[in-house]
Amino acid sequence: MPLTPIITATVENVLNSFLWRSDALKSPRQRLKGRTLRITLSGFSTPLVLSFSEQQIDVLGAWEGEADCTVITRPGTLPKLRDRQQLTALIKSGELEVQGDIQVVQNFVALIDLAEFDPAELLAPWIGDIAAEGVGRVVRGGAHFLKKRFDRDRHYLADALTEEWRLAPGPLEVAWFAEETDALARSVEALSKRMDQLEGK
Repeated sequence: MPLTPIITATVENVLNSFLWRSDALKSPRQRLKGRTLRITLSGFSTPLVLSFSEQQIDVLGAWEGEADCTVITRPGTLPKLRDRQQLTALIKSGELEVQGDIQVVQNFVALIDLAEFDPAELLAPWIGDIAAEGVGRVVRGGAHFLKKRFDRDRHYLADALTEEWRLAPGPLEVAWFAEETDALARSVEALSKRMDQLEGK
């Protein structure tokens, strides 16, 4: 599936909105100035090329030159790159293949990790600052609500498994079982020694 100009323009707009507007990210951006990163995604016939300059990031669907770094991965792996701690693990597991200067992808992942993704910034040019902030607040509130709901449901499920459904043993039951198993093992060992002594006689 080829990458259309609409896809590259959208990706470029999103990346510039979050990574090139903030003055706080100027220093990490400088490390990428003049570099190119090619991202080859399985299922897409053309790669995505990111070209970094001081003013912005250009996202291209075609690039004739040699990129400083090429990353080969699946689309599902891309969201994991928001956490720079995962980069080494992704490379070791084979989910991410890096060719060329690895420092380019390391610096890009570090830049993404430092950026604060606020949906209001993305929506402001189209719907205005006040409406965008309102939508952003709803999104943040929804995410907070879902996290609380998930935590509550997880605790409920843990309680249900141990107390109501009795599918999983409680901590005291596990400790008791471990002690009983050890005692049984000692008894078997003592019995085995006595049998060996009797056979020796």
